Amino acid sequence: MEDLKIIGLFFERKESAIAETERKYGRYLSKIAYNILFDTEDSEECVNDTYMKAWNAIPPQEPKVLRTFLGKITRSLAIDVFRRKHAEKRGNSEYAISLSELDECVPDKLSAEAEFEEKELSESINRFLSSLPKESRDIFICRYFYSDSIKEIASFFGTGESKIKSTLFRSRKALKEHLLKEGFDL
Repeated sequence: MEDLKIIGLFFERKESAIAETERKYGRYLSKIAYNILFDTEDSEECVNDTYMKAWNAIPPQEPKVLRTFLGKITRSLAIDVFRRKHAEKRGNSEYAISLSELDECVPDKLSAEAEFEEKELSESINRFLSSLPKESRDIFICRYFYSDSIKEIASFFGTGESKIKSTLFRSRKALKEHLLKEGFDL
């Protein structure tokens, strides 16, 4: 079913909106959650919570890209679960591994003006990403937004893992330089 029709079902408050969303995006959302949590049961719970959040958000919101809208919800929920479960120690999920790769580029703790700085940091990272060549940007997003493994990214792009690793290394190095230029303390 087309996204506009699914969104229409949400607006009509028909429960079939959830079923159609699950049919079309269930596997995609499960992959996002699992890559962060590395736990099937927690991932399933996050995906179910995503459907509930979408139900409560649509309407009044009308997402332009349903896949992205749902993916952001799932990612946010999964990160919250991950943080609760790993308050002291990071696990062995792709999310934890990708976070450790970004440790030297992105400040871990924000100052008292956290909300403002977080917004500024987000805008700066978006500017950086828009400056990257499309393939490098897509690889970066696969790794650090979707928490895909190096192997999965290499397979998707039809290239070797070493190329993906070097692309990510160069992107992280460039991100660090970009953030330093923009005045972020790393």
